[in-house]
Amino acid sequence: MLLLVIVAIIVCVLLGLIVLIQNPKGGGLSSNFSSSSQLLGVQKTGDILEKGTWILAVALIVLSLTINVVGKTGAGKVENVNQEQIDKASKPSVPVNSAPASLPDLNKKTK
Repeated sequence: MLLLVIVAIIVCVLLGLIVLIQNPKGGGLSSNFSSSSQLLGVQKTGDILEKGTWILAVALIVLSLTINVVGKTGAGKVENVNQEQIDKASKPSVPVNSAPASLPDLNKKTK
């Protein structure tokens, strides 16, 4: 599971770098409606970066789901250890009905 977490962190870093490398397409929603003539235009290196972004995003989703499934199977062991510690702490070490023999008698008056 630790290996999967490390791989997920590496994928996150790579995904962040690829997103930062890309040029902003800019314009927001208004550019999508005004430039319909560029719909089938030539794309340059942005195509490679976009495919890389999609691949890393899907890889991150798959890794997240895998870590979740693997983590749930290992959680039972931790729960059992915690339950054992709770049971051990809740049991008194000295029986409740037995009193120690060396308790002083507080009812006697001392002079």
